[in-house]
Amino acid sequence: MASIFAHAFTAYAFSKTFSKKISTTKFWMLGIVCAILPDADVISFKFGIRYEDFWGHRGFTHSFAFSILLGILVTLVFYRKQVFTKDGYLLILYFSICTASHALLDAMTTGGLGVAFFSPFDTTRYFFDWRPIQVSPIGIHRFLGMKGIKVLLSEILWVGIPGTIFILAALYIKKTKQPPQNE
Repeated sequence: MASIFAHAFTAYAFSKTFSKKISTTKFWMLGIVCAILPDADVISFKFGIRYEDFWGHRGFTHSFAFSILLGILVTLVFYRKQVFTKDGYLLILYFSICTASHALLDAMTTGGLGVAFFSPFDTTRYFFDWRPIQVSPIGIHRFLGMKGIKVLLSEILWVGIPGTIFILAALYIKKTKQPPQNE
């Protein structure tokens, strides 16, 4: 898996494509939660569920179906009045993309058993052919030390730099689309 930092930063970067009307602190914080939440499936290990099982790590909670369901649920709970509006559909899209970005980043890591993108319809686990991100160890104690530093350096290169360029481009495009200010 990619680290919590890469997942959170990706959601924050995506938030910069939305208008100030939508892109509030609540909005991007919920996006970050959506981007991190799929890894709650590691709790399944405590219940004897194996990694490769449906509810195992990188199983259903890493699927596109789960991403859409979570996007709808978060919008229903936190933006109830906007659900069936244009903004509501944008909110569902954003929260779904944030959740799906988790699986996409994990499929670019150097370890694990792959990601069940199409669960529950197909539980096959997939990786991308290009996997430049160092896999993050599960658990804070395993993350501390040289392994964690290697993961973070890998993520700075493959997530941080492109994400920062994305943010700057989104802000530039927004700025150039604004009508001139009358003084």
